[in-house]
Amino acid sequence: MNTQNLKNTAPDADYSTQRLSQRYRFADPNMDLFFLGALGWGPAGGLSAGEAFYIASQIEDGNAESWTCAFEHQGEVLSAQANIWLKRGCTLAAGEARLKAFACYRSAWQFVVPGKRFTALFRTSQKHFDQALEELGIPATRFTIPYAGGELPGHFFQASDPTVPTILVIGGADTCHEDRFLSQGRYYLNRGYSVALVDLPGQGLVQEQGLYWEPETELPIAAVIDELITRFRVEPQRLALLGMSLGGYFASRAAAYEPRIAAVIATPVLTNPIELFKGVEKQEAESDKTKASEAGKNNLQVLMWKAGATDFSEMAQRWDGVVVNPLNIHVPFLSVLGNQEGSIWKKQTEEWHTNIASAKKSLVILDAESGADAHCQGNNPLRLVQEVDAWLREVL
Repeated sequence: MNTQNLKNTAPDADYSTQRLSQRYRFADPNMDLFFLGALGWGPAGGLSAGEAFYIASQIEDGNAESWTCAFEHQGEVLSAQANIWLKRGCTLAAGEARLKAFACYRSAWQFVVPGKRFTALFRTSQKHFDQALEELGIPATRFTIPYAGGELPGHFFQASDPTVPTILVIGGADTCHEDRFLSQGRYYLNRGYSVALVDLPGQGLVQEQGLYWEPETELPIAAVIDELITRFRVEPQRLALLGMSLGGYFASRAAAYEPRIAAVIATPVLTNPIELFKGVEKQEAESDKTKASEAGKNNLQVLMWKAGATDFSEMAQRWDGVVVNPLNIHVPFLSVLGNQEGSIWKKQTEEWHTNIASAKKSLVILDAESGADAHCQGNNPLRLVQEVDAWLREVL
């Protein structure tokens, strides 16, 4: 497989923590990444290319407020259209428009700082998501799991055949469990799997409860698995875990410490988070603050909120020495790596695959030709689904 990197980045720059090396629409790297993500949700029921590029035409590059307003306005338009379809008795069309509205409201909060507006947009996106599932006739159970004095929210999608494997999908630093339905969940459901989506501490709105990213991620994952077994009768020997982005750390950590998982997938793998955090800190320290975009500043503020930290120094204290030992991994493990990922992501993924003790391990490297070489395959989510599905059919 061709693993050549794209060549349109400056050779003297530090791209160790990058998630894209190719520009798609915006010069601002954060906006470009999440615009690409919005495009990637299209085939699963998110925005069409026409809708997404129309929204983009209303956005000033790097301006967080223009991003939020453009996506929120289109969410209002699509929600109103869904109501029109519903009044005309076109329930399916209503659900389709409503799911697009969810995608808009979800994108709208991406660069909003923590506070009332963030929460309002988030809650609106949740309302549209649940209503869309009902109108589309997609059976789903919303659940909450008690954990550390708070609750972890999620959705469970039961396959028609209760004996099939269940895939638990965990997102990363910037996601909520509902958007994982568009990036991965719906594809697996259509392939006959049962699907569980959940927010761990520091994801979605869970940090409002004082629950932030935590090194011992196997603990909340264990609580999730308890719920899947007792409430939804999921069999551990048929349970797979998929972790994406920072979720790659959550997944590798669970693989090392939680025995009730039959197979684990990470895209990409992250076993030493402090290396990534320090890389981001270095880039922030070396960057020209006068040129920093509003979107980038807001996004960093949100991430600190999710981490429960005021600055990188506090994060370093919390995560110092937190490393997953590859020799503890005996469960079947699939590592997925896009070639646009920065050197930290690449190094940790490749070293992990080489060193894990599992007798059933695979490494998939996706290049530009695959169209799935961006962070977490955001430019081609279906290819990730295909790789995961094919591998699970071999190991489960």
